[in-house]
Amino acid sequence: MNKSILFPAAVALAAAMLAGGCSRGAKREAPGVPVLVVQAAATNLPVQIQPSPVGHVTAISTATVHSQIGGIISEVHFKEGSEVKSNDLLFTIDPRPSQAALDQARANLERDSGQLEYQKANYARDQKLLAAKIISQDQFDTDTASRDAAIGTVAADKAAITNALLNLEFCQIRSPIDGRTGSLQAYAGNVVKAPDDVLLTINQIHPIYVEFAVPEQFLPEIQKQMREKTLKASVAFENMTMPPPQGDLTFVDNSVDETTGTILLKATFPNEDNALWPGQFVTITLTLSELTNAVVVPSQALQVGQNGQFVYVVKSNPTNAASQIVDMRPVQTGITFQNETVVQSGLKAGETVVTDGQLRLVPGTRVTVKSSDSTSRTNAP
Repeated sequence: MNKSILFPAAVALAAAMLAGGCSRGAKREAPGVPVLVVQAAATNLPVQIQPSPVGHVTAISTATVHSQIGGIISEVHFKEGSEVKSNDLLFTIDPRPSQAALDQARANLERDSGQLEYQKANYARDQKLLAAKIISQDQFDTDTASRDAAIGTVAADKAAITNALLNLEFCQIRSPIDGRTGSLQAYAGNVVKAPDDVLLTINQIHPIYVEFAVPEQFLPEIQKQMREKTLKASVAFENMTMPPPQGDLTFVDNSVDETTGTILLKATFPNEDNALWPGQFVTITLTLSELTNAVVVPSQALQVGQNGQFVYVVKSNPTNAASQIVDMRPVQTGITFQNETVVQSGLKAGETVVTDGQLRLVPGTRVTVKSSDSTSRTNAP
């Protein structure tokens, strides 16, 4: 075979073998583990207590309306369930018996006042006669006693008039407080027995209380914060369609319940929109203070290991600047608020932490940051 033909072919074969060997020797870098990440942020965060069990809504004051005199209800002046103001007319008791008693007392006063004038004149005359020794001391003492008795009778008549006037006033039963009326217990035409019969119950709901209990270990911090400012409270309840009502902590009970180890608190809410109702159960949150510039991360970023909690921090790969790896960082955590947890130590604001995909990670693992949308599409069936 011609050497001029063999040499070029050998060279081509060698080049092909060399290229194939180089191709097999070069290793393609494996893709990183897909993860979701977020940057730790510095923010102000409220320090709150959410007592358990839930809070209980109670009226600021409750008035049970009774009649102070017996009689027949002649008229009801309100609609049950309506709002009433203090001194609004609620019921009218038939006033005719009370008016008759008042007329009788006035007539007695007129009669006895005339008798008193006669006794006073008789007493003045007897003084002169006694001085002239025309009548005896015994006669003078008898006339003096008659005059004093007439004075007492007139005083009793005046008291009877005052009592009759009160009874006549009591025929109009008025609201003792501002509030909302409950269901009627007596109607027009019913005979009322005083003071036993309950006619109505009124609850004051503007403002309104929410009662709740907190463990006694929170008491020192609550007392400390109350000396500096008014503590704020908010409530939520099932099917709530409005912003959470806001109120102020206004009452701390004077003793701890020995049975439960809790202390009773009350928060006052304006309740101008009637969002809260007596007897209602609500979830209440009490804000004690606010952390300033606290480092927070989503709670799902936190993992638990043998030595406590940690997070995976994303950083540059020292061997390949174009890729990223994770480092396991132990942390100390504080309070949690709305699915965000305060990191007290071990992490700085601005550092990037993994929030999803931690199960496939170990320190030094290469990662690829994915958006929430792309991860959802990848995991979709």
